[in-house]
Amino acid sequence: MTSHIDLSGTWQLASLDGSHSAPMAIPGDVHTALLAAGLIPDPYAGRNERDVQWVAAKDWAIERTFDLTPEMLEGDWYLDIESIDTVASVYVNGVLVQDADNCFRRFRPDVTAALKAGANAVRVVIHSSIAAGAARQAEQPFFVPWHEGNSPIANGNMLRKPQCHFGWDWNVAIAPLGIYGSIVLRRLEVARIEHVTTRQFHHADGAVDLYVTATLFAAGPGILPVHFSLGAERVRLDVGIEAGETQLTHLFRIDAPKLWWPAGSGAQPLLEVVVETPADRVSRRVGLRRVELVTDADEAGSRFALRVNGREIFCRGANWIPADALPSRITPEAVRDLLQSAVDANMNMIRVWGGGFYEADWFYDLCDELGLMVWQDFMFACNLYPSTVDFLDNVAAEVDYQVRRLSSHPSIVLWCGDNELVGALTWFDVSRRDRDRYLVSYDRLNRTIETAMKKAAPGAIWWPSSPASGYLDFGDAWHADGSGDMHYWSVWHENKSFDDYRTVRPRFCSEFGFQSYTSMPVMRTFAAPADMNIASPVMESHQKNVGGNERIAGTMFRYFRFPKDFPSFVYLSQIQQGLAIRTAVEYWRSLKPHCMGTLYWQLNDTWPVASWSSLDHGGSWKAMHYMVRRFFQPVAVAAVPSKDGETIGFSVVNDTAEAVTVRLDTWFVSLSGERRPYRSAEGLCGPDRAEMLFSVFAADLPEDELLFWSFEASNGMRGEGHHVAVNYKALDLAPSGLALDVRPRDGAFEVTASASGLALYVMLEADVAGRWSDNAFDLTAGEARTLVFTPSEAGAVPEFGWIDLHSCQTVPS
Repeated sequence: MTSHIDLSGTWQLASLDGSHSAPMAIPGDVHTALLAAGLIPDPYAGRNERDVQWVAAKDWAIERTFDLTPEMLEGDWYLDIESIDTVASVYVNGVLVQDADNCFRRFRPDVTAALKAGANAVRVVIHSSIAAGAARQAEQPFFVPWHEGNSPIANGNMLRKPQCHFGWDWNVAIAPLGIYGSIVLRRLEVARIEHVTTRQFHHADGAVDLYVTATLFAAGPGILPVHFSLGAERVRLDVGIEAGETQLTHLFRIDAPKLWWPAGSGAQPLLEVVVETPADRVSRRVGLRRVELVTDADEAGSRFALRVNGREIFCRGANWIPADALPSRITPEAVRDLLQSAVDANMNMIRVWGGGFYEADWFYDLCDELGLMVWQDFMFACNLYPSTVDFLDNVAAEVDYQVRRLSSHPSIVLWCGDNELVGALTWFDVSRRDRDRYLVSYDRLNRTIETAMKKAAPGAIWWPSSPASGYLDFGDAWHADGSGDMHYWSVWHENKSFDDYRTVRPRFCSEFGFQSYTSMPVMRTFAAPADMNIASPVMESHQKNVGGNERIAGTMFRYFRFPKDFPSFVYLSQIQQGLAIRTAVEYWRSLKPHCMGTLYWQLNDTWPVASWSSLDHGGSWKAMHYMVRRFFQPVAVAAVPSKDGETIGFSVVNDTAEAVTVRLDTWFVSLSGERRPYRSAEGLCGPDRAEMLFSVFAADLPEDELLFWSFEASNGMRGEGHHVAVNYKALDLAPSGLALDVRPRDGAFEVTASASGLALYVMLEADVAGRWSDNAFDLTAGEARTLVFTPSEAGAVPEFGWIDLHSCQTVPS
């Protein structure tokens, strides 16, 4: 007999006022359905964002029918709804079966009494989040402000919905809505599996105890056979259950376990845990590992370091935001590509930021496989939030569900209460005037999250907020660098120089960033040739950070000669972005173990926009991402100026578990590209350490030459770089004489770049989408480098070009 009916597929969408209707794919969002039907323009193109905002102001109904035979009506039935965004009413045959108001919860309403033989109708009415937010704000006992710069659509903080849907300084503000997960009609056979969670104990004596807990839900008492499996081991337990929830735990003892490690520190073996009943099956992939957060007091304040399997791991990574502004456009294939790009750039951690989604199960499966540790925020960001009983009860249910759903993933190493809510207490007149009221309100929310998390996953690591100096510390973690994690935004938001990154010594910097423009191929997807000007209305609509264009341009005046045309402006913005983040990371890594993590803002984009990302919307690598791969290499060498600027030290950092010997060669390079040897050195760097190999006096470096270096470590890692004694704009660069030789190779292309002069920050370009093996590199006179370009589309034959620092700048004729 049929036990379930999958209701995914094509539904019918209609606005409640009768003005618009279209077919809609479920799972999916309303904007995508309207776009597919030709009822709205592409929200990402031109200035169309403003022309589609009416969609979120309407109420919408989504409905479909399904058939049941009289025999199928036997027993109890429920709807299993993974995610409705957000304030919605669900009807079956006109009977209200569920009121929903949390995009982050799973709803399983009993629908038995509403079903009938023959055709049945399910109808989901999704109410306008704009109207719902305003109504709930009016019901608050006191006003709860939101950040208008981030949220041009008001009152999003009233709703348990992705906060970036209401805007943000990198996102399109269209407040999407829809049904994002599966929706299935299921028969309740004695009991269903509500949750499966795992806990690991006693990583000692060559064994691990793995406790697997199944939470069962039943409408009434009964006997149920339950099987627990781990690999080839399978046991059966016959369980007496009562109405409501019943918990059942089985212990697997694993001898000689193979441990799960972060990327670059070891392998990622995974075991499959399965819990089965006659009608239900839930599997979890488990990686065996121990994780500790080290916060011991020291002379500087207190540490902030993650210890995995007994070894402290320096966390190299970036912040993650939703893969697309429209949920329908997010696919596992595209997300895998983004996460693989993180690993390919030597990252071992991403932070799932608190203004988006708790991601789908398959997202964390990918992180498990790739060895990407996940810093997981709860979904609260940059606003103040209610603390009424109904709101906190809703949050507690959300946290319970999400933590039970996700806590078995070995990739998730830390749960964080929110993003920047402590700082937000200082952002609004009302909270500055009455900080006690708003601080107490915040603490009630934060304590609700903490309590629910620890109940759902005892032993999981909790951090109250990001940034935070410590538990129950409500101070300024943006500028206090002695303890906890830090967000350091003074270089971007305060327009300080890149050198300012060296004025702080974070224990762990979980946010810092610098903007660039998205690449020219992406620009062409939303802008016409006439719009290719940074001050054009289209370009300004694709810059969401107030003053962002001015800061990008102002920084160019500080460091470079101004670019000669629009493509050069885009190129140079990406080069200076990479230089900014490299300056921070290289210095902070040199402080190891004082600093034990750098997560820059941000890895990816939700739509084509000027932003802090190192990957374009669609996954192509910006110039910075190629730089990231070098400065995040586990063994790396950097030129780090001293605090007084009198010396330049060559810092070696070793994030591996073995000591390495590093050979470093340096030479001076003239502005026409000729090389002359300077110094060479060799030194030992111990495991998980940073050492200074040698220093040179800054006064000894000629202003009309650059100091180049290359290194090779005994483990095979190698790299190169250069240091300039003055700003780049002071260099009278000569033409590089760059030439390209292109040869096809098995569907890809070998492109050899050779230079007769000095070529700095060479970017090879193709007129079709694809991936380069490397880019943003330097050449001296007589040097050549061969790169491989792989087109995204098989059979494409691209045209190739190049740009470098000299060719992008205005040069007198």
